[in-house]
Amino acid sequence: MTKFKSVIAILFMTALVLSSCNKDDDPVIPNEEEVITTLRYTLTPSGGGTTVVLSFQDLDGDGGNAPIITGGTLDSNKTYTGALVLLNEQETPAEDITAEIQEEDEEHQFFFQTNITGLTVAYTDQDANGNPLGLQTTVTTTNAGTGTLTVILRHEPNKSASGVSDGDITNAGGETDIEVIFNITVQ
Repeated sequence: MTKFKSVIAILFMTALVLSSCNKDDDPVIPNEEEVITTLRYTLTPSGGGTTVVLSFQDLDGDGGNAPIITGGTLDSNKTYTGALVLLNEQETPAEDITAEIQEEDEEHQFFFQTNITGLTVAYTDQDANGNPLGLQTTVTTTNAGTGTLTVILRHEPNKSASGVSDGDITNAGGETDIEVIFNITVQ
């Protein structure tokens, strides 16, 4: 009888060890949001003129010191080539988040909103599925005016939703990685 109890105890312990080693219990690590401390939107005028750099920098993140935001002045009746660069400057050296967004282009889209009459932003780049991304743009001005240009990066937007491919954020869903409002003057 003692041998029988020993065999049962060994089988029970073996079953317990095997069930605790099940790979299904391993946690799933989600794709973490990017830490973005710096956003630069460089606008280079076609045919010459002054390049304008709109910038946002918040090195200590939410809740610390206020971010430094620099707007700009654009010429009326001008077309600019726009290029966005995003960085995580909490890392040394600074981590280039732009490269990560390009690698995960199907999961990201920039949106541009303005209240300035005659200022438009058009996408000039696409993700792997032919949907807009927004790291590269064309900015066109017509009339003089003053207002704002808002740049929003959405993570996992529904790019097939109504209006999203045209830059309308209304039905995009997803989560906002960064949103910056720049003061703009068109002269």
